[in-house]
Amino acid sequence: MKKEIFPKQIYNPVTMAGAGIAILSFGLIIFLFILDFFSTEENTYMGILTYIIIPTILIIGLILIAYGVLRERRRERKGKIREQRFPVIDLNNSKKRAAFLTFSVGTIVLLLFSAFGSYKAYEYTETDKFCGTVCHEVMEPEYTAYKDSPHSRVGCVGCHIGSGTSWYVKSKFSGAYQVYSVLFNKYSRPIPTPVKELRPAEGTCEQCHTPSHFYNEKKVDHTYFLSDENNTSSKLSMLVKIGGGKSELGSIEGIHWHVNPDNIISYIYTDERRLEIPWVKVTSKDGKETIFRDKRLQFDDKNLNRENLRVMDCIDCHNRPSHIYHQPDKSINELLSKNIIDKSLPYIKSISVEVLEDKYETKKQALEGIEQKISDFYQSNYPELYKTKGDQIKSATEVVKKIYARNYFPYMNADWKHFPDNISHVYTPGCFRCHDGNHVSEDGKLISKDCNSCHLIISQTDSKGINQTDLSGLKFKHPNDNLGKSIEDHLCTDCHGGDAERPGRD
Repeated sequence: MKKEIFPKQIYNPVTMAGAGIAILSFGLIIFLFILDFFSTEENTYMGILTYIIIPTILIIGLILIAYGVLRERRRERKGKIREQRFPVIDLNNSKKRAAFLTFSVGTIVLLLFSAFGSYKAYEYTETDKFCGTVCHEVMEPEYTAYKDSPHSRVGCVGCHIGSGTSWYVKSKFSGAYQVYSVLFNKYSRPIPTPVKELRPAEGTCEQCHTPSHFYNEKKVDHTYFLSDENNTSSKLSMLVKIGGGKSELGSIEGIHWHVNPDNIISYIYTDERRLEIPWVKVTSKDGKETIFRDKRLQFDDKNLNRENLRVMDCIDCHNRPSHIYHQPDKSINELLSKNIIDKSLPYIKSISVEVLEDKYETKKQALEGIEQKISDFYQSNYPELYKTKGDQIKSATEVVKKIYARNYFPYMNADWKHFPDNISHVYTPGCFRCHDGNHVSEDGKLISKDCNSCHLIISQTDSKGINQTDLSGLKFKHPNDNLGKSIEDHLCTDCHGGDAERPGRD
């Protein structure tokens, strides 16, 4: 008769199956850990297997072991009076001693590995690869934009979670619902913005950027191209008044006046994307409050939704600091100015923007369509040019395709139209959400629409090549001479805006 090492309660199908699962899982964890340790490249799915999925299976195996033993004891005692409430561990019995030592040593080893695995699982779920690639199709637009952003060296959790336990716990609860949404195809296309659960800027942005720091004017140069046959260019140089500062060190001015600690600006928005702002309150250092209301709207303060009351911080203007989707017009202007696209190709600005803005069902269809449409345009309208400058046309086409791949994601309905960038006011309302000349206080003060409040145009060259320079400031002149003074009564977004839900305001 074969001698049994462990008590007979262990020798049952459930316990043996659990032991097999646990041993196999443990072996796989060791193997994958060694593989991961010596691997030269990060693998998203190996991390999930090693530190999350297989440890979960191992724990299930351990539970089955315990369940099998208890189940076997109940079967043995069925119909009998229970003499002991708990099993007796007699270390003088060699079988029980062997089982106890095996279980104790195994438990200690597994606990150590579980602690290590738990830490690795925590560490792994905080990585950018986990955030950006696990839910590949859902997060592809955001992750692609993030990798090409000014904050690509800042980890996802640095902005979306920040430091501290409370926000970590909140993020995990939020993440649990996101996992459910992905598994059961319940997520929105595109992902809603702004992120309501995002931590306030003082706990994220302000860990690196100091609102009270004063910045001098920054010179910015722009080159624009018209959508005409010659891709007519014009240039503009301006000083952007970044500003900021502390009152005790001098005047507070410039764009960063809005987030200076000496001022508190709060507002109420009436739409989910915070583009419609009919009510603004400014609280100065001495506690004085000034309320500005949109004079075009008839409303009572009592009827405003106080749940939509928000204190202004960095994110209200820098709302796309990492996940930036570039406008086609702006992208083509930049590439033409750098001669990456040959500006001598007739209508290249116009046709490039047109093919980028066309509707496509898939990215594959888009890339094929862009190539076909640009090729057809030049073959039909400029056949001789197509023969002599075929390489330049092909090169331009490849660049346009790259712009599409970087900024358009049909599956998620993600592009610049669905994610307005408030840092400017050309393509989306941005500054003009409040600085539209319509927000007035009870004593007649107006939130200025004056361009020189935030920037000063010091030089501009029109479409005829005539340059004007004045360090005291110039009045903006649109590159398209045909528009004349008619543009003075309009916002930039009335023509340039392409918001999917809100193409501009009257």
